[in-house]
Amino acid sequence: MGWTVRETTDGVDWDEAAELVERAPLGTRDPRDLRAAFEASAHVCFVYGEGRLLGLGRALSDGVWQGGIYDVCVLPEAQGAGVGRAVVSALLSRMEGLTVILFASPGKEPFYERLGFRRMKTGMGRFARYEERREQGYVE
Repeated sequence: MGWTVRETTDGVDWDEAAELVERAPLGTRDPRDLRAAFEASAHVCFVYGEGRLLGLGRALSDGVWQGGIYDVCVLPEAQGAGVGRAVVSALLSRMEGLTVILFASPGKEPFYERLGFRRMKTGMGRFARYEERREQGYVE
């Protein structure tokens, strides 16, 4: 499966992106909110192939010390083909030398470990919709 990596929000079909996020499954996102979040991010990545959006992700960064990767999603039928690795690698390449954190979906931790991420012992979070996140397995 061949694909194209794009690092701009220009020309993104936000309805298609919201559908990808839901199918990944990362939850339901309003296309307008998804667009606002990606356009406000320091770095973005979209992977296209076979005439459609296969994967996406975004990063926030201060450009000096810290970065965070968010919303990494790949269509279920494209998982295991390297699309997720392409998304994360593109984002990491824009944050060389920084400490980068992310939230992994429960069960996806081994994927990120293969890309050099390590589990944190002191990580803490303050979550919007805490009960929902607890039920999804993100927090204790």
